[in-house]
Amino acid sequence: MCKTVDKIPKEMKQDSQLKITPPIAKKEAFRMEKHGDVRVDNYYWMKLSDEQKNAETPDAQTQDVLDYLNAENDYTQKKMGHLSTLRNDLYEEIVGRIKQTDMSVPYYKNGYHYLTKYTEGKEYPIYSRKKGGLEADEELLLDVNVLADGLDYYAARGLSVSPDNKMLAYGEDKVSRRIYTIKFKDLESGKLLPDIIENTTGSIVWANDNKTIFYTRKDKSLRAYKIFKHILGSPTSEDQEIYHEEDETFSCYVYKTKSQKFIVIGSYATVSNEYRYVDADNPSEDFKLFQKRERDHEHNIYHFDGNWYITTNKDGASNFKVMITPETDTGKENWTDFISHKDDVLISRLAIFKKYLVVNERVDGITKVKVAPWDNLKKGYYIDFGEDSYDAYTSTNPEFDTEKVRLGFSSMTTPFTTYDYDMSAKTLDLKKRQEVLGEFNSDDYVSEYFRVPAADGAMVPVNMVYKKGYKKDGSQPLLLYAYGSYGSSMDPYFSSVRLSLLNRGFAFAIAHIRGGQELGRAWYDNGKLLNKKNTFTDFINVGEHLVKNNYTSSDKLFCMGGSAGGLLIGAVINMQPELWKGAIAAVPFVDVITTMLDETIPLTTGEYDEWGNPNDKTYYDYIKSYSPYDQVQKKAYPHLLVTTGYHDSQVQYWEPAKWVAKLRDYKTDGNLLLLHTEMGAGHGGKSGRFQRYRETALEYAFLLDLVEK
Repeated sequence: MCKTVDKIPKEMKQDSQLKITPPIAKKEAFRMEKHGDVRVDNYYWMKLSDEQKNAETPDAQTQDVLDYLNAENDYTQKKMGHLSTLRNDLYEEIVGRIKQTDMSVPYYKNGYHYLTKYTEGKEYPIYSRKKGGLEADEELLLDVNVLADGLDYYAARGLSVSPDNKMLAYGEDKVSRRIYTIKFKDLESGKLLPDIIENTTGSIVWANDNKTIFYTRKDKSLRAYKIFKHILGSPTSEDQEIYHEEDETFSCYVYKTKSQKFIVIGSYATVSNEYRYVDADNPSEDFKLFQKRERDHEHNIYHFDGNWYITTNKDGASNFKVMITPETDTGKENWTDFISHKDDVLISRLAIFKKYLVVNERVDGITKVKVAPWDNLKKGYYIDFGEDSYDAYTSTNPEFDTEKVRLGFSSMTTPFTTYDYDMSAKTLDLKKRQEVLGEFNSDDYVSEYFRVPAADGAMVPVNMVYKKGYKKDGSQPLLLYAYGSYGSSMDPYFSSVRLSLLNRGFAFAIAHIRGGQELGRAWYDNGKLLNKKNTFTDFINVGEHLVKNNYTSSDKLFCMGGSAGGLLIGAVINMQPELWKGAIAAVPFVDVITTMLDETIPLTTGEYDEWGNPNDKTYYDYIKSYSPYDQVQKKAYPHLLVTTGYHDSQVQYWEPAKWVAKLRDYKTDGNLLLLHTEMGAGHGGKSGRFQRYRETALEYAFLLDLVEK
């Protein structure tokens, strides 16, 4: 067991019903001073280096950490022991809705149809292809079940076939740190090549000579910072460094244009980016700068028919516009307007075809797909999906010369759907809709879309779903979910997993709070940096609205968020704990000040433009005023379940672990406080198709049990 302090708060001595004593972490005062402000962190000792975590023999500090995490896991299992049957039933119910033997809709690229399959009882995908038509023999590319055999965690990503269709490259991660080893498979012989490239992002780009590849390496803080060139058959020690992103606030990546003509290196930060490119037929040449980076200038580039098309916020186009420049003259002075900026339309991305331009837009919070013929762009129109609130987007479209665009679609009541839209005939062809096994009928569920006034007058969009018969008299439970950071939009989506709550009387709502980009770029800008508290107050205002309008009551209102959304949960239960019956914080980013001052932690330096740099006193004071760990107080908190992964590279496990330890010491109530750590997983939880839902079953059982208390 972990070491404990001598004094255990009286209310924490034992559970009155189950007589289960919670673990109390030892305290070792660690003094931190910045800008004349002194903070004392009693649980700083929980932080471990990668070397400590991966050592074959744990040192004393590592053992203390492992003992504490295991003690918390043991406590959680015991406190939820009476729910073991419910948890198992929920898990079986959730996976029972998933069609185990399943296949993706094939897409066509460079002479082959590519497929992803799942077989009954297997956790991982099987990747294959068929030459020419779908009636051709199937050729195995990768069976991830074989690669993952005997491992606690396995992830394959970045599958990429050479232009001559003879070689496959892929990245594998066996730890869940998102550090990938790249391997190569000869598709004619089925054998692996001796070329092995370690410590990468997992993705590669082929030059058109079928032997030159470009890849990205990570530094010690897991920032993607260098691009290398490798020649198949040569030692990796001879790989040539092509680009080094020296600015620690930027990361880099490499990709090939859809036209297959250029290989592009992209560098990006929160509010700026930059591109370099080289002819894919001549990979030995030097990369050319597309346009020098400028702070607050964001853009993406697309190549087609001798020109570059650029989505850009240049000239105050906060919601982005499209500009064009010849491929030989990429300097910004040569860019000309192609699609004008609109205050009420956010341009997200482009999909370019030989005869048509397809634009992904966001209008009044709803995703839209606009199709326009090149010969008459003014005749552009939105595809009608037959619903008022939904998520629609261009999907996998590697081919230029086609009349059809592959689309993805979902809503709160409609399962994930794949369409092929014929841009000439203007018809939607439903290729596949996610099959939900069991007695599912989308007509049994109701979705709503409405706006809630925030304290400052902003109108916050909300999407909600519940089963027919849900009573709006305050008697039924509701789970409110949000994210609210990085400009990431939480669009209304279907979840077969969520049905386990809806069928038991819950409503589920998504609050599209500021910090996301649902209502355009200004919605994001008003929820970051020194406006970050709008994110939290928006969420609270939505919760209050739901109670006031009898969708639920505070005794049945629950909240949930993950990662930066976990920061949201930590902040709102500090600010207004009495509003919530219970909360779930998944892999939560809660120790904001300490993390943002530690440049060795992954993502820190690249996120100053999101949270602010606490080396500046203005930002230090503001971040500290909402940082969940720093703002824990001696007061009553709602019931709380916190989840994390020991190998998490995005939000290190010690943030939620320290937070729980401090809450145990400070909180004055007898409510549940549970920490669950996946010891063999990272930010995304367990790998595999089904095992990840063990944690979902834990979360749902936590919620359902509280409804009865």
